Amino acid sequence: MASAPPRPAGRAPDGHRATLARSVRLLSAFRREQSDPDGFYALVARDTVAQLASYTELAGATVIDVGTGAGHFARALAAAGARCAGLDHALGELTAHGEPGPNTLVADALALPFRTGSADVCFSSNVLEHVPDPWRMAGEMVRVTRPGGTVFLSFTNWLSPWGGHETSPWHYLGGDLAARRYERRTGRPPKNRFGHSLHPVSVSAALDWARSRDDVRLLDAVPRYHPRWAEGVVRVPVIREIATWNLVLVLRKKAGRT
Repeated sequence: MASAPPRPAGRAPDGHRATLARSVRLLSAFRREQSDPDGFYALVARDTVAQLASYTELAGATVIDVGTGAGHFARALAAAGARCAGLDHALGELTAHGEPGPNTLVADALALPFRTGSADVCFSSNVLEHVPDPWRMAGEMVRVTRPGGTVFLSFTNWLSPWGGHETSPWHYLGGDLAARRYERRTGRPPKNRFGHSLHPVSVSAALDWARSRDDVRLLDAVPRYHPRWAEGVVRVPVIREIATWNLVLVLRKKAGRT
């Protein structure tokens, strides 16, 4: 089985610090996701953009935000100096919290409407598990990134405690069962419907996909919300599927590859 690579030498120092206090702050914020979505997503977006900035320069960079939703990550990227274009699969996602931001469009993540090698950075947060062909989407992200550019891909793995999203933790007994239970309890189907808008994606599959590509170098594979001393969990088969919670893959497109 694939295992995560060691942290690359020479990683740039920055404002992102994977401390226990940060982990507690982020995980505690999940309780406010429904009551204060703007505050919650703004906090996560700032943290994620700081994490991304530890791998690549964002000032002046052209960034594609795949699955931009209400634009929280796009705004944080713009605040870091990036030129950001965002896309989502439905207009309703772009307008969920008001008017869509600038440079946003409705498009399919499985067929990104951008030229090959047109972006310095291709970014996606918690979208991969919502598409029916996740590695096609990941491949599209690599395609639109220029040689030497960075792909930052984060997703919630299926066997993590939040893998079933609003149907968690009952997804451990099966996605269909969890969805039926949610509908009985709430009187409505879950937004994230297993087999339709929510698909099981594993940490091992992500690592295998990244290592199978000859056009990228895997810079890092880390649990998104964990303190640095706990990042080694990604290297432990089976346990990583539960303990990782949310995986970040950081890839560098190899020079001369299109």
